[in-house]
Amino acid sequence: MKALVYKSTGSWYLVRTETGERWNARMKGIFKTEGMGSTNPVAVGDEVMLEPEHETESSAMITEIFPRRNYIIRQAPSHKVNYQIVAANLDQCLLIATLREPKTSQGFIDRFLVACESYHIPAVILLNKSDLFRTREHERADEWRRMYRSVGYSVLTASIKENTGLAQVTELLMGKTTLFSGHSGVGKSSLINILLPSLLLKTQGVSGWSGKGIHTTTFAEMYDLEQGGRIIDTPGLREFGLVDISRQELSHYFPEMRDRIQDCQFNNCLHVNEPGCAIKKALGEGQIHVERYISYCNMLDSINTSSY
Repeated sequence: MKALVYKSTGSWYLVRTETGERWNARMKGIFKTEGMGSTNPVAVGDEVMLEPEHETESSAMITEIFPRRNYIIRQAPSHKVNYQIVAANLDQCLLIATLREPKTSQGFIDRFLVACESYHIPAVILLNKSDLFRTREHERADEWRRMYRSVGYSVLTASIKENTGLAQVTELLMGKTTLFSGHSGVGKSSLINILLPSLLLKTQGVSGWSGKGIHTTTFAEMYDLEQGGRIIDTPGLREFGLVDISRQELSHYFPEMRDRIQDCQFNNCLHVNEPGCAIKKALGEGQIHVERYISYCNMLDSINTSSY
């Protein structure tokens, strides 16, 4: 029987069949060696085939993983040569960012957007905790809105404390499977508690000594929304390492560069020191934001040194 993976705990998976039955499932042995470098061959959002083991205990074996239409992967934090499938079969990603408590760097945002672009998954940026904004944060938020919207990304702003911006988020999620991601402490669990109050997910603040969020979600898990659609909650990320993106490909995943690449003098242009570079020309004319170009150069250097 066919089922959808709702939760991954490493070796066991919570799945639901097309008729709504819940099963605890584990992988058949062959899949454990067929991850192609992945630390988790089965991911939340995967469609799988089940073979019941103990119907009275609702346990089953996963015998087949159906082809994915897309997925998001990142470098596995504890296995630098492997990757981790964050989630599969997505309609969009919602990156939750904060400008205070904790502060999300633009580099983190840009790396996440590049990953979404590389797998053709639409991404939306949500600037959360707007109630904490001071003058400096308001100015930064305005700058990010202009910069990201100019290259085609939607940027929303919300405050759970002040109950602002949540209607836009709810509308965005309707009828779609959406991955929630961001640093620990940005408010993913608090937002999900607003959307699904019966869950009562554990929330926690920010570590005082480090300014970093404290992890409250241990495993990825998918939830059904009453108004239609699904959300996937993921553990907070401290970093987002790119996987399987070459230096030559990288600029293709920056929308503001992608449309200009064909105008470069050389078809293997990396847009750094080459003559006749259309990207550098657009940068000089203010058509490409300097900070986005800096993000590109940082990623390029990291790919080059294999430390990313």
